[in-house]
Amino acid sequence: MFKSYSMELAGRTLTVEVGRVAKQANGAALMHYGDTTVLCTATASDKPRDGIDFFPLSVEFEEKMYAVGKIPGGFNKREGKASENSVLTARVIDRPMRPLFPKDFRNDCTLNNLVLSVDPECRPELVAMLGSAIATSISDIPFDGPCATTQLGLIDGEFVVNPSQTQWKNSDLNLTVASTAEKVIMIEAGANEIPEAKMIEAIYKCHEINQEIIAFINGICAEVGKKKMEYTSCAIPDEMFEKIKEIIPPAQMETAVFTDDKQTREANIKEITAKLEEAFADNEEWLAILGEAVYQYQKKTVRKMILKDHKRPDGREITQIRPLAAEVDLIPRVHGSAMFTRGQTQICDITTLAPLADAQKVDGLDSNEVVKRYIHHYNFPSYSVGETKPSRGPGRREIGHGALAERALIPVLPSEEEFPYAIRCVSETFESNGSTSMASTCASCMSLMAAGVPIKKMVAGISCGLVTGDTDDDFVLLTDIQGLEDFFGDMDFKVTGTVDGITAIQMDIKIHGLTRPIVEGAIARCREARLFIMDTCMKPAIAEPRKTVSEYAPKIVSIQIDPEKIGDVIGKQGKVIKAIQDENDVKIDITEDGMVSICGINTDKMAEAQRIIDIIVNEFEEGKIYTGKVVSIKEFGAFIEFAPGKEGMVHISKIAKERINHVEDVLTLGDTVTVKCMGKDKMGRMSFSIKDAQ
Repeated sequence: MFKSYSMELAGRTLTVEVGRVAKQANGAALMHYGDTTVLCTATASDKPRDGIDFFPLSVEFEEKMYAVGKIPGGFNKREGKASENSVLTARVIDRPMRPLFPKDFRNDCTLNNLVLSVDPECRPELVAMLGSAIATSISDIPFDGPCATTQLGLIDGEFVVNPSQTQWKNSDLNLTVASTAEKVIMIEAGANEIPEAKMIEAIYKCHEINQEIIAFINGICAEVGKKKMEYTSCAIPDEMFEKIKEIIPPAQMETAVFTDDKQTREANIKEITAKLEEAFADNEEWLAILGEAVYQYQKKTVRKMILKDHKRPDGREITQIRPLAAEVDLIPRVHGSAMFTRGQTQICDITTLAPLADAQKVDGLDSNEVVKRYIHHYNFPSYSVGETKPSRGPGRREIGHGALAERALIPVLPSEEEFPYAIRCVSETFESNGSTSMASTCASCMSLMAAGVPIKKMVAGISCGLVTGDTDDDFVLLTDIQGLEDFFGDMDFKVTGTVDGITAIQMDIKIHGLTRPIVEGAIARCREARLFIMDTCMKPAIAEPRKTVSEYAPKIVSIQIDPEKIGDVIGKQGKVIKAIQDENDVKIDITEDGMVSICGINTDKMAEAQRIIDIIVNEFEEGKIYTGKVVSIKEFGAFIEFAPGKEGMVHISKIAKERINHVEDVLTLGDTVTVKCMGKDKMGRMSFSIKDAQ
């Protein structure tokens, strides 16, 4: 027998089945929302993993193509590595749940979400978020939940709760909010310049709905929830902490961490660690956890300095931004480049322009997401933090940071009609000490402008941090957090936007949620900071997009043709369009609505390709002059090809002003000639004249 639980959620029925499948997992929930079905499981090992100082949680979102009635592409016809959407969804599930596990829990834990069926009206990502929270809450895995997640759209000025895939695609707001019973614990948003007040309203509308879901989950837990397992605590013994403080007094630790130079601070900590290793040489148990103990000591020191003394490790004021610098055109021959530096965080962004045919094809579960015209990639090499390790391609963090910067800039990009290019920005991290994703947003914005992309407005981003005390009212917000404040603080609240509103939010926290004053304060602080960055740093480097693209970028001209003429331009088996492209060294893209984009480097050859297409799709006009090539000679005249597949005839009497006996006396195959259209002859055919064109 299995248990089934249902609630109405945003006009649809959410059903949770427990005990039907996956009974050997610590917790499992078969989720149904509309016809969307996701199996969510939570499993944990019996014992802690040795030799680690973190909670080993892994979250998976498995997209199966059978869920939308597709067979995967490729030779193997099998799902390959996780898609970008899978990775981003797994991150959104991980971020609100991770803080709710015990900090001293070291058992391996896996949250798996298997998408079995997709109803376009019910996004599987949301179902997986709810299912992971339910599976973990009813399991025996220690978890201070439940938490719940709601998605919100904004269409025609009205909020839409848990929008469909189509609504999500066309919405002015893509907001995901996770909450505990009391507080907001995670925010993820992409927005079309939503004002701060409207964004706060949207966040707390989600929070209200989350409370209904949490009550529903609590009811399930009361019936089928398992008793939480006992586990081995990996907390640092109090006795060890006291001994460390005797050897390294708090004042000495403050001196060690109180510097704006990352390398200096790390050297100081190495010195302290070496001193403690010498002192604990005979205590193997303490030596094994010394690294974690020193980390915790640093954390307590930094938090006390900020919270009680309002002192930041690098000496800045609470609202002060690190020194800023920006420049464009750093890299020669690329289509656009810019570098943005904030303290010891430095990003170089490079823009590449290409025809729309080079846009990224997306093969996923959402039929509305098939092409990405704008792509943002983020790279984080080990040298940026002074470390050495081989590059193995982008990890989940890199994909997440790239997606955030991408989301930040999409609202200000020109339409395909205005700017018929595929656009790729690559953010290379040259140096890192906190908030590289926000530096990537600033660098990308300037790089796009340097490349001549006519973005509508400038976009900047900043991160706000948080240190909390014993009560909800005891907290300090930090503008522009550096790495140490991120590691030891409670929040990384990233906001990007223009002067008029927010374009993206990503909020990560390490505590059990944020009060409304903290959320409102962080959003206000981020607005103030991003306007400062734009006015004092970005605008002096480049104030507006360049009027033309780089000389090294491909040039594109667009013309609109009758969609019924598309076949004429393409020709049988693509022969016509291939001939135009090969002869003129251009690339031609045609959309279903008849928009033709001609891409090339040589503007003269592009103009020639455009002339040929004009001839193909338009009827000959009487009195107009045309240029063509002699392709056939007969006794009665010559046939002229004006464009592939489009010919006309010049009668022998119209070749020269004087009488000629043979066409060959004047014309040779391959000659380029200029002719005048004389209108229709007695047979209703268009006739042409060489002599009348002279």
